[in-house]
Amino acid sequence: MRKTLFAPVVALLTLTVLAATAGCDEGRSRAAPVRFGVAHAKPGADAAHQGKRAGHTSLVRMPTHPISFEEQRKVPGAGQNTPIGVTTFHGPKSGFTGKVWVWAPPEYYEKRNANKGFPVMEALPGAYGYPVNYWIGGDLKLEENLAQWSQKGTSLPFIVVMPVLNPNDKQYYDGSDIPGQPKIGTWLSQDVPDLVRQNFRTLNTRNGWAIMGSSSGGFAALKNVLQNPGAFKVAIPNGPDIVPDSPLWAGHAKEERENNPEVLARRLMARGGPPVYLAFQDGSREATVLPKVRQFIQRYGHGPVHTRLQVVPGGTHSAQTYIQGLGEGTMQWVSSLMQGPTA
Repeated sequence: MRKTLFAPVVALLTLTVLAATAGCDEGRSRAAPVRFGVAHAKPGADAAHQGKRAGHTSLVRMPTHPISFEEQRKVPGAGQNTPIGVTTFHGPKSGFTGKVWVWAPPEYYEKRNANKGFPVMEALPGAYGYPVNYWIGGDLKLEENLAQWSQKGTSLPFIVVMPVLNPNDKQYYDGSDIPGQPKIGTWLSQDVPDLVRQNFRTLNTRNGWAIMGSSSGGFAALKNVLQNPGAFKVAIPNGPDIVPDSPLWAGHAKEERENNPEVLARRLMARGGPPVYLAFQDGSREATVLPKVRQFIQRYGHGPVHTRLQVVPGGTHSAQTYIQGLGEGTMQWVSSLMQGPTA
């Protein structure tokens, strides 16, 4: 039911993004390909040379196989016209092929940071999250806000990667490897991060990796950090589902259990870590979702499972509410837990 409530908002946002991006090509030539895997580059242009590779003891992980992305749009304002790029990517581990959008903050292009690795946030949309990840849109201004918060010192400068969440707009796959279905869990937790590592200067530590999502994407974020605590340190679940509810789990009760955040949290607590940090966000008007989130925090927010809840006054089950929450404390808390750009 909660996903159904979210669907009209997502549909509107998707139409807005599609309309905006369709109009970008009218009356001008196609933008130059974007390459992020160079050290001293201005947005959209290759550099004369790359920075030297980091030493064995460094946390920096240099790009291993950079490719060209198609420019989706430029991020104005505090974003300093940095590009969002898009590519269609075949995940070698999942076997799934889907679109992935990427963005690097203005600091990434500064010469003084040429040999520094940057933290990464994987941002997942709500509802079906197909064919567009709505976090790329200029209406929500995720990238513009992150750039502004970074300038103010209330957020780290994150690389943002925005994959499609599902293989179609007909079913929810719960961000998981459901038997007999596309391996969306592997796509989100392994293939997409690998694509980032191939193309960006990243950090070779889980302290440099976070995953955010809204609604059904919030479930995927919550589940992934509990399921893969060696890969992600922080999750930002926005108005999330708490348990799997895809109809595709029918006949696969054991596998469904293996992808249940409640089960995963209990197991993490039983073995004592590693510690994970869950930055929940909800609007005060989310009457269905908020009580379930509070219950999860009460039951499982102990030991290695650290939690924080940002309740946005008057907020609804919407991406706009969650953007507001990010700026009202969530990003500052998340950033305090993570590794910033480092050489």
